[in-house]
Amino acid sequence: MRVLMPVPDRDFDVTEVAVPWRILTEAGHEVVFATERAGTRPEADPRLLTGVLFGQLGAEAEARRFYHQLTEAPEFHATVSWADVDVEEFDGLLLPGGHAPGMRQYLGSAELQQRIARFWALERPVGAICHGVLVLARARDTTTGRSVLAGRRTTCLPKYMERTAYFTTAWRLGRYYRTYPAYVEDEVRAALAEPDTQFERGPRTLTQRGTATDDTHAFVVQDGYYLSARWPGDAYLFGRRYLTLLRSAAER
Repeated sequence: MRVLMPVPDRDFDVTEVAVPWRILTEAGHEVVFATERAGTRPEADPRLLTGVLFGQLGAEAEARRFYHQLTEAPEFHATVSWADVDVEEFDGLLLPGGHAPGMRQYLGSAELQQRIARFWALERPVGAICHGVLVLARARDTTTGRSVLAGRRTTCLPKYMERTAYFTTAWRLGRYYRTYPAYVEDEVRAALAEPDTQFERGPRTLTQRGTATDDTHAFVVQDGYYLSARWPGDAYLFGRRYLTLLRSAAER
């Protein structure tokens, strides 16, 4: 099956791209990367590869290793453009996150949001993690004009996580952890018809992450063909659950 993964030219999250890519390709699926312009070789947020602050807060070693493998993969060097994407050619859509300034190219693209709304209308598996949920919050349903998430249960990067990361690092990195003036959670909740019942924050955590073998500290929300997760600490569970969604879709 073919899964579309749009990314910005730079600054996407290492883990949220590399871990699902690895899980899907190991299972035999094809991941197609899309950038604003075809042929762009995208780059992850470099701080997540070396450590955000004093070598800390970056991606875990295994995720970094997967990312380096990804950079050598043919599909990473043959990106298609958002404008040329024919959504009907894909069986699934994955929307990764990231918080550094380069993410705004992807999160704010009206053209990409239109493509995503068209894919959403096909009722095929859609996965979004962290800031990636913002793309769906901003995409408008082709019939109602509301956000495609208006009637869905979802999670995203919780406000307490975003706020803590910002206040911990602002003295050195400024607004590195604040992609937009509004918190991600606030914008996502505003897109929901009934945010108090539809938004799920998940268990409170700041450092404990799910791993390839332990989902104890991971959290995802599934609502029909839509799957969402909060942050890189959910990436393994998110990737595996999305793989299950794809398999279920293939059996329909």
